[in-house]
Amino acid sequence: MGVTPLVIKQKEFSTRFRGFDVQEVDAFLEEVARELESQETALENFRQENHRLNLENQGYRKREESMKNAMIQSQKVLDQMRDNAEKSAQVTIANAEVEAEKILNQAHKRLSQLHSDITELKRQRIQLEMQISSVIDSHSKLLEMTKEENKAADESDTALKFIRRA
Repeated sequence: MGVTPLVIKQKEFSTRFRGFDVQEVDAFLEEVARELESQETALENFRQENHRLNLENQGYRKREESMKNAMIQSQKVLDQMRDNAEKSAQVTIANAEVEAEKILNQAHKRLSQLHSDITELKRQRIQLEMQISSVIDSHSKLLEMTKEENKAADESDTALKFIRRA
């Protein structure tokens, strides 16, 4: 039989001439003692289990806190990496823009130089054409003069031949 507080309260002992039956009371007290001892053992086991579970729970909470801290640190590192990447990208873009501006300026200078060179070559071509034309004109005049001299010389040779024949 299990001993509960209600059973203990309602327990009635039979009376005899000199009071309660001592053996019955002793047996009941022995049963109560065993039940209380069993309950104390169970209670102690529950306390130990509760203590173990509390320690385990504390361990889990510490791990959870460590994981939270690690996640926060990871997030900070990721944020910092993203910020650094953005800054690096901005610097790279700025450098590329500066380099592009330099290249563009060089191209403009080169274009300007090419225009100047083309203008100079055109001027030189015109000057050369004028010189060649002048040389051709003077050679043409010399050729005309030579033709006239040759014609005059031929005429004088012809006249001399005519005179000699006559």
